[in-house]
Amino acid sequence: MAITAKGRARIAPENFALPGKRYPVNTPARARNALARIAQHGTPAEQRKVQNKVARRYPGIEVTKNDRKK
Repeated sequence: MAITAKGRARIAPENFALPGKRYPVNTPARARNALARIAQHGTPAEQRKVQNKVARRYPGIEVTKNDRKK
């Protein structure tokens, strides 16, 4: 389900995985979508932040940590 601009404005800032109201994680479906999108378009640092936020908020959602060079 798409978020309208009005709906996005109603979501509290703490319900986003990244600053700037990026990657909403206020529902399990949106959290899964955030994981998929960040895997495609995010930097490794952004990926870790989104993965950590989703893992803390929804322990039942499997968060796959990609093999990353440290």
